[in-house]
Amino acid sequence: MTKALRDKIIESLTSIIPIALIVFALCMALTPLDTGTFVLFIIGVFLLIVGMGCFTLGADMSMLVIGEKMGTSMTRSRKIWLIALLSFIIGIIVTIAEPDLQILAEQVETVAEQTVLGNYLLILTVAVGVGIFLMIAMLRIVFRIRLSYILMFFYVAAFVVCLTCVDQGFWAVAFDSGGVTTGPMTVPFIMSLGVGVASIRSDKKGQDDSFGLVALSSVGPIIAVLVLGIVFKIENLEYPMEKLPEILDTRDVMWEYLYGFGDYSKEVAIAISPIIAFFMIFQIVTRSFRKKQLLRILFGFIYTFVGLVLFLTGANVGFMPVGRQIGEELASMLSGGLLIPVGMLIGYFVVAAEPAVHVLNKQVERMSAGAIKSSAMKKGLCIGVCVALGFAMLRIVVPQINLMYILVPGYVIALVLTFFTPPLFTGIAFDSGGVASGAMVSSFVLPMAIGACHELWGSEMIMTQAFGCVALVALAPLISIQVLGIVYKRKTNKIKRKFLSVEDRILEYTVD
Repeated sequence: MTKALRDKIIESLTSIIPIALIVFALCMALTPLDTGTFVLFIIGVFLLIVGMGCFTLGADMSMLVIGEKMGTSMTRSRKIWLIALLSFIIGIIVTIAEPDLQILAEQVETVAEQTVLGNYLLILTVAVGVGIFLMIAMLRIVFRIRLSYILMFFYVAAFVVCLTCVDQGFWAVAFDSGGVTTGPMTVPFIMSLGVGVASIRSDKKGQDDSFGLVALSSVGPIIAVLVLGIVFKIENLEYPMEKLPEILDTRDVMWEYLYGFGDYSKEVAIAISPIIAFFMIFQIVTRSFRKKQLLRILFGFIYTFVGLVLFLTGANVGFMPVGRQIGEELASMLSGGLLIPVGMLIGYFVVAAEPAVHVLNKQVERMSAGAIKSSAMKKGLCIGVCVALGFAMLRIVVPQINLMYILVPGYVIALVLTFFTPPLFTGIAFDSGGVASGAMVSSFVLPMAIGACHELWGSEMIMTQAFGCVALVALAPLISIQVLGIVYKRKTNKIKRKFLSVEDRILEYTVD
C-alpha cells in the first residue's frame, strides 16, 4: 500500500509542478504577490500533490470498484424500471456530493438572493438534471442507441432553451454548471457504472458504450439551470466582489488553513456519506463483496476523504486568491494583452492537475487494452484546454464577444465530428469535456478571469464575460479528442492495409 501511495504521489507531482512553476515565474517576474499570499500558495502546492495522490489511490480502491459492481448488478436484473430508478437516485446523490458544484454555487450568490432556498436551489436543480440524464445515459447503453444522436438532440434543445432565457449572464452560469458538475467525486463513480453496465453486453460495441455517461450527465445541468432561470425569471445577475483575506504573518496563514481544513472536511464528509450509505444498502441486499474486499474499500474511502480534503483546501485556500491577484495584475498591463498568452500557457498545464483527468485516462487505457495511451489523451486534453482559455481570455479583453459566438459553432463542429470519429472516441471526447473542467478550473482559472474582468471593466460585466470560461474548457476536449480519434483511425487503417498487403504476399508465395 505504501508503494502504491508513493507512486500516486509521484504521478501527481509531475502533474502539479508545471503549473506551480508557471505561477511561481509569474509571481517573480510580472505579478508580484505579498509574502503571506505567496506562503499560502506554496503550502497549497504541497497539499495538492499529496491530496491528488491519496484521492486517485482511494478512487481506485473504492469508487471505481463499487460503481462497476453496481452497474453490473443493475444490468443483470434486466428490470428497466430498476435501472432507471437507481440511476436517477445515484445521479442525485453523487451530484449533491460534488464539491466543485458547491464552489460554483457560492460564487453565484445573486442566484441565492433571488430564491428562498438560497444556494441549495441551484445545487438541487443541477442534481435533478444529472439524475434524469444519468438515467437516460444508462438506458441508452441497455437499448444500444448511438450516443451521437442523443447528444445532438439534447444540445440542440439546450441552445433552443437559451433563446428563451433572458439574462445572458445566466447562460454562462448554466454552461459552467455542466462543466463543474462532473468533478472528482462524480466522475469515478459514474464512469465505473458505465463500465459495469457495458461489461454485461456480449456484442463488440459494448466497449464503445462504456463511455458517454459523464457526457450526458454534463448536458442535464445545462438544461436544468436554464429552466430554473426561466421559471424564477432570474435576471440582472451581478457578482459581489469580496475582499481577499489579509495575510500579515505566519499565524494568519495557519488560521486560513485551519478554517479551510474544517470547512472542507465537513463538505467532503457530507459528500461521501450518501455514497457510503448507498453502498452499505447495496452490500446488504446483494452480498457482492467479501470481507477482504470490504476492508480494502473501507481504506479506499479513507484515502478518498483525506485526499479530497487536502486537495480542495490547497486549491481554494492556496490557489484561489493567487489566481485572482494574477488576473488583476495581468489585466493592468498592456490593456490586458498579456492575459491571452498567459491564459493559454496555464490552460495547457492546468488540466493535468485535475484529479478526475487521471481517473479518465486510466480508465481509457484500461478499456482500450492499452491501444489508447494515457499520454496521448493527456496531450489532446492539454491542447484543447490551452485553446479554450485563449478564447476565454479574449472574451475578457474584447467584451463584445458573446459567449454564444464561440459555444454555438464549437458544439456544431463537435457534433459533426461524431459522424467521422470512431464511436469509442466520441464517448471519450464528450466525457473528457466534463472531466477537464474540475476543481483547478473552478478555484484557480475562474478567479483569475474574475480578477482580470473586474480590473478591466468593473463588477457589472463579470457574470457575462468572466463566467463561461468553465464552459469553454468543457467544450474544447470535445473537438481535440475527436480529432485525435480520427488520426488514430487513419493510423489503424494504414497498419491494417500494410498487414493485409504482407499477408497477400505470403499467400502468393505459398501458392507458387
